[in-house]
Amino acid sequence: MNCGDDNMEIIILEKIYGDRSGFQKLDKKLDSLIGDLEVSWKIGITQKQWVKITLEGEDTEISTNLIREEFGEVPYKLNSIKEGETYKGRFIDLGKVGYGVYTDIGVFSPTPKDALIPLYYLKSIFGEKPVRQMIREFGWVDYLPIEIKIKKVEFGTREVEAEFTEEQIKRIEKWLSDGHDKIFVTGTISENIEKALLETGHSRDVIRLEELGLMETLLILKKGTQAPGIIKEIGPYVRSATFGAIKFSE
Repeated sequence: MNCGDDNMEIIILEKIYGDRSGFQKLDKKLDSLIGDLEVSWKIGITQKQWVKITLEGEDTEISTNLIREEFGEVPYKLNSIKEGETYKGRFIDLGKVGYGVYTDIGVFSPTPKDALIPLYYLKSIFGEKPVRQMIREFGWVDYLPIEIKIKKVEFGTREVEAEFTEEQIKRIEKWLSDGHDKIFVTGTISENIEKALLETGHSRDVIRLEELGLMETLLILKKGTQAPGIIKEIGPYVRSATFGAIKFSE
């Protein structure tokens, strides 16, 4: 984004927070992506935990392009947000308001701004229930990566309204209908969760582990395995993590 002589900054579509284990993991990813080029990099965190990568060296430009392709880049400015366009964001401040859910898509200028997915829209998709009930039943937690489409941008009041993309709705509906309990884990890398599952002997209860982001993981459990029990067991091994669950079996 910012360019100097042979140095550049880019804010990517990942956040580092919680136990901050994402620093090391991202460093390894960058090493395999641009390690052979004439470039050095530094990983930092900017406002609202978005990851900022500062690059220096003669291959800075090509490295920045590779990083942009691999991880995506935040939009930075409100006036670059286009109605009808798709953006990747993260849930933020879930449950703080009753009129919808907010998504942080990486708008910092002129001031940081989140996109609102309003309650009337959520009800049109998921039926008549309060937003806090949806959050609880759907296992939504702050930082969970989601894909949204911008419905409306009011530049005067700086309000942004959004809805889920079709793909995101399909994904959520599948999560809610396949009969498998699920656990969303944010705030630690998937390797730490795998370690916790091994330590507690619960690896066999997980049929699939999906990396949703650098520090966000989805565990799909075997039918009949209950999410609360697994969370109780692995929780002490990943103390900085936050858990959300979709529960079928009581």
